[in-house]
Amino acid sequence: MMNSQDLKNLKDSLRIDGTDDDVLLASYLSAAKNYVKNAIDENLSQKFLELEKVSYLYTTAVYALASAYYNNRSALSATTIVPVDLTLQSIIGQLRGLYDAYQADNGDDTNEIN
Repeated sequence: MMNSQDLKNLKDSLRIDGTDDDVLLASYLSAAKNYVKNAIDENLSQKFLELEKVSYLYTTAVYALASAYYNNRSALSATTIVPVDLTLQSIIGQLRGLYDAYQADNGDDTNEIN
């Protein structure tokens, strides 16, 4: 779920002052959150995302991807393809590893659909 602080943080990172693109940015944030969650595990546990060592990585990945969506809007068209940033992929890889360890430590009762 996106809150106003998420939108403010994204706008700050992009150095956007106005509100003209707020709806667009909110949709990019939502898409980025879903992408990152699904890239880690489609049944991702919310408890996992709330762990301190995970929340910073997750938030960084979400803002990076939402920023990329905004800065490369042509990447969302059918004519131009812009690959997802390698830094984002490395963060997602790290989160996958952390989630595997989390599931091993906490049993298989952590599957929640968010």
